[in-house]
Amino acid sequence: MTTTPQLRASLIYVVLASAWIGLSDRALEAMLNGSSLLVLAMTIKGFVFVVGTGLVLYWLLGRGLKNLLAANHDLRGDNERVMRVLLSAMKLSRKDAGSSSDRVVPMVEGLARLAGLHGDTLREIKVGALLRDVGNLAIPEAGPATQARLSTKEMAQIRRHTQTGRDLLEQADFPATVVDVAHAHHERWDGFGYPRGLAAEAIPLAARIVSIVDVWDALSSDRGYRRKWPEGKVLEYMRHGAGSQFDPALTELFIAHYEQLKGDAKTARQSATNSEIPAFQVIETKAA
Repeated sequence: MTTTPQLRASLIYVVLASAWIGLSDRALEAMLNGSSLLVLAMTIKGFVFVVGTGLVLYWLLGRGLKNLLAANHDLRGDNERVMRVLLSAMKLSRKDAGSSSDRVVPMVEGLARLAGLHGDTLREIKVGALLRDVGNLAIPEAGPATQARLSTKEMAQIRRHTQTGRDLLEQADFPATVVDVAHAHHERWDGFGYPRGLAAEAIPLAARIVSIVDVWDALSSDRGYRRKWPEGKVLEYMRHGAGSQFDPALTELFIAHYEQLKGDAKTARQSATNSEIPAFQVIETKAA
């Protein structure tokens, strides 16, 4: 039999309170040499009180939990609507945003599963991967993102997108994991990344996972200033970056299971309908 949280709390209350009443009444009888009938009546009265208040507690907890779940459902719905608006804006701002997300999100999900993530965290990291570059909305379309060589000023502008993304997602009340990905997916394992120069495990796990897939996708795709790299060259770059740019354990997982990850990602893309955004599954309450 499956028990609800409010039922467990109420049962614990009833058991502990009943034990206290029973033991305290026995102690009182021993101390005062009182009538056993009087003590029995007191005990019954106490049990009735405990059971009655336990039922009230159960009802109050149930109502509170129902309200909490309803609020959580509303928040998920709000987040989905905000996410659709942000994605639409990203696609208008960057014509390759949609195709990049279609490639990155399934690979991130696969690597996250290999790393042992599941449930809410898995769903949230997929949203983070989808919105990782939402801060680029502050960068003009014809700006530095399409250039091979950047000035110091242009590089600073590019790097600000992580902070802008964090601010946007925090204001929209997205979960911390989503915010972490947008803010920290350009950090490096050796501490030479941006915006905060975090190193090793100080970088949130979700951001470390997305960082690997994000770089893989960037190198594997055509850009306005260069052609995509051959697959072997990309994997060699990833291997060489383990322990410096990337989390070494996660990079090893990625490379060791690369063909599986790529195949699963392809299947996920093919099974999605034209109107479906794969990472929207993260909004559902059902665990993955």
